[in-house]
Amino acid sequence: MTAAPSSPRARYREQTRADIKEIALRQLAEGGPEAVALTRIAKEVGLSGPALYRYFSNRDDLLTSLVRDAYDDAATAIGHTADRLPDSPREALHLLAGAYLDWASAAPHRYLLIQGSPVPGYAAPPDTVGRARAVLGPFVKIFSAGELTDSVSPLAGEMSTWAAQDEAVAGWLREYADLAPDDARAGTALAGTVLAWSALHGTVSLEVSGQYTGMGHSAKTQLTSQMNMLADTFRLA
Repeated sequence: MTAAPSSPRARYREQTRADIKEIALRQLAEGGPEAVALTRIAKEVGLSGPALYRYFSNRDDLLTSLVRDAYDDAATAIGHTADRLPDSPREALHLLAGAYLDWASAAPHRYLLIQGSPVPGYAAPPDTVGRARAVLGPFVKIFSAGELTDSVSPLAGEMSTWAAQDEAVAGWLREYADLAPDDARAGTALAGTVLAWSALHGTVSLEVSGQYTGMGHSAKTQLTSQMNMLADTFRLA
C-alpha cells in the first residue's frame, strides 16, 4: 500500500495529480487518447499551462500514469474474484474471464488504453509488463492444475524454455502458482495462461469496440464457449 503524503504540500500535489487524471479520463472516454489535451486540462483544473508541467511533464507522462492505473485496477478486479474462487479450476476460469470482461465493459476507454499503443509513437514503460502479469497471475494458478495434451504441447515446450531463460517469468510462476521454472507443470501453466489471454483480448476488444453489434450473440456467451474449449483442452475439472 502506498503511504499517504505526509505534508500539506505533498497532499495538495497528490490531489492535484488526481484531479488532472480524472479530467483526462473524462476526455479519454469522450474522444479517445487523441482527445487528451493538456491545455484544456490546465484550464479546467485552474492551472496555467506551464504550471501543469510540474505535475506531468507531457501528455505521454500523463498517459503513462493512466496506463499504470488501468492495469492496477484490472489486477484489483481480478484479484477480488481470485480471492473467492471455487475449488473447480474450470469454474474458476469462467469466473476470472467474466470478471475481466465486466471490468473492460464498465470502462472501455480504460481497457482500450492498455490494449495496444494509445497514440502513435507512444512507448509504455517496462514496469507495465509486471502490471499486466499481475492481471494474469490468477490464470497461471488455474492452468497449473491442467494436463498437457498433444494440441498444446509445442506451445508448452516454448513456454518452459521461456521460464527457464527469464527470471521475471520464473518469479511470476513462483508467486502465483508456487512452481519452479523446471517443474513439469510450468509450461502447461504458462501455455494455458497465454491462450486464455489471447482469447480474452480477442473477445473483449471486439465487444468494447462495438464489432459484435447486430450479430445476435453476447460477448459473455462467446467467452464462456472459449473458456470451455480451453478447459477441455487442458482437462480442467
